Amino acid sequence: MEMTGVKRNLEHKAQKTLDMFPVLAILGARQVGKTTLAKSLVKGWKYVDLEDPDDYDRVTRNPKFFFQQYPHSVIIDEAQRYPEVFSLLRGVIDANRLEKGRFIITGSSSPELLSQISETLAGRIGLLELGTLKANEYYQKPLSPFYDLFSEELNSKKIVSGPAPLSMEQMQLQWVRGGYPEPLLTDDDLFYSQWMENYRDTYINQDIGRLFPRLNKIAYRRFLTVLSKLSGTIINKRDMARALEVSEGTVKEYLSIVEGTFLWRSLPSFEKNVIKSVIKMPKGYIRDTGLLHFLLKINSLESLFEDPSVGHSFESFVIEEIAKGLESTFVTNWSLYYYRTRNGAEIDLILD
Repeated sequence: MEMTGVKRNLEHKAQKTLDMFPVLAILGARQVGKTTLAKSLVKGWKYVDLEDPDDYDRVTRNPKFFFQQYPHSVIIDEAQRYPEVFSLLRGVIDANRLEKGRFIITGSSSPELLSQISETLAGRIGLLELGTLKANEYYQKPLSPFYDLFSEELNSKKIVSGPAPLSMEQMQLQWVRGGYPEPLLTDDDLFYSQWMENYRDTYINQDIGRLFPRLNKIAYRRFLTVLSKLSGTIINKRDMARALEVSEGTVKEYLSIVEGTFLWRSLPSFEKNVIKSVIKMPKGYIRDTGLLHFLLKINSLESLFEDPSVGHSFESFVIEEIAKGLESTFVTNWSLYYYRTRNGAEIDLILD
């Protein structure tokens, strides 16, 4: 199955967003298919990849001249590599404020991108987040009607049960291997493990090294290994700092980085009813179970079932599947939480 042949759930929402704003931003982790999605939305647009030295030079050498040549119909890949592009885009957009659908930008670093966008492009840009492949995307099935419930007043009576569109074996394969498109669609075990190893090393040595040049890469690699073993649990920063022999502030910084680069999802505690016995520390998990299992050295369903992390892994897989589905709808202002009391009463996921 070719990557270009996979229809993404986000496609319809992305097209609508592009019709509403001058700029569409598609954010997400490395290698989740942001560029492929962008190119599928528009035909014949100018494409520049700011990680390509030639393209970077072409845009940055004389950016005003570049945007005079291309005042619309441009895809700018990995926009965080050149933060000045956001203020330049603002000027180009404001010269013809009513024209929609002029630029698509992609990015894989949330903190830097979001701060630049909020400062310079507020009101001019539609933001979407693309995850790894959801199970229905891999098997090319329609998005579940479950998500239609969120576009209207919720009523449990409207939840209709029926035959499952995917088999247990299909879901288990997706759970074990995760959703990064290239290794998943290749269906080659050796390539899969080589790809995952290369992904981890590139992420640490290039992406993180470039964004945070003073970061201790060895300590951060150890942090990722420890974090994978804690995926799906309540995170105690003090205990992590002790295990890694770093400060609690360093652990807090590392958690911010891994979440901001879309590898980790933090679930805050649901505290709206202010019960004193509620645990207030956040819970979190590695967002793609394929990457999680690679970090844990789990390479088959059998070894996963024998691993102590199996329950946390499955719970994380289900929560992330739901989050990906919601991201594909037009529902706004939703948040994910968990709830747990010190007596052990627990709700794995609360959607607000």
